Amino acid sequence: MIGNNQKTFTVSEKVTVEKVSFKNRYGITVAADMYLAKDIDKSQKYPAIIVGTPYGGVKEQGAGIYAQTMAERGFAAIVFDESYNGESGGEPRHVSSPDIFVEDFSAAVDYIGTRPFVDRNKIGVIGICGSGGFAITAAQVDKRIKAVAAVSMYDMSRVMRNGWMDSMTEEQRGQMLDQLGEQRWKDSESGNSELTPAFPSEPVDTVPEGLDPISREFFEYYAMKRGHHPNSIGAFTKTSAMSFMNFPLMNYIKSVSPRPILFIIGEHAHSRYFSEDAYKMAAEPKELYIVPNAGHVDLYDRRDLIPFDKLESFFKENM
Repeated sequence: MIGNNQKTFTVSEKVTVEKVSFKNRYGITVAADMYLAKDIDKSQKYPAIIVGTPYGGVKEQGAGIYAQTMAERGFAAIVFDESYNGESGGEPRHVSSPDIFVEDFSAAVDYIGTRPFVDRNKIGVIGICGSGGFAITAAQVDKRIKAVAAVSMYDMSRVMRNGWMDSMTEEQRGQMLDQLGEQRWKDSESGNSELTPAFPSEPVDTVPEGLDPISREFFEYYAMKRGHHPNSIGAFTKTSAMSFMNFPLMNYIKSVSPRPILFIIGEHAHSRYFSEDAYKMAAEPKELYIVPNAGHVDLYDRRDLIPFDKLESFFKENM
């Protein structure tokens, strides 16, 4: 069993890992791991990378692999837990907030840009899955972010408002909003914020029957030995959906230009359409990079598939 502070991957002998924290503008303490090369000369200035976790994930899982690998390649790198989740502060627990999750990226820029060994003119972000959308949204208004890479991106506002593959009808959306309104009364009367279904608290060996292919892919990562972590339960407060339905993430994606956006997607990823559509909406410079024979979750932790050479060259050429 993995403890709360243990990682789902082996820490490289080439890096040091330090637990750090910083406050966002809402006063919430954000917990992060900072990865630095062991041979770093802190009298020099280095480019920095901020890594956001997949939606519902924590820094001890695949996102930590990204931070570690970028540190091995000469970047100062941090990976953080989103507010209300993991080791970060915020009550009630497991709130999901598009505004605050976007703010967490800017708070990370505040922190990393004030380290004496970081060149604050060379700060980039990597967002994985849901945090790919949050990273782009942060860059829309935070020009300190010089380059953005979105890996296996999910636009959480779009999927909450429109359903998978934009399949939700107006009638269904209205019914969902009625249910969410009733849920708010239930939460208010009980004094507790009810959660969506969670993954098992202990890693399991088998996948439940009847799961659709997308749910199965996530279950195999989060609920089984491969990616299971006790801080990553896969559940959020039910009423969190209201904020996403009212907070479109990609409305101002063109304003990231002239800073570049790199979209990385798996050839067989169920989430491809999020990145393909965002790529069409974005202004130049932009790039869509397709990883052969990869699915959505493969790009969380499959080091043989994650294109780290591409990420390294992208940030070194554009910051």
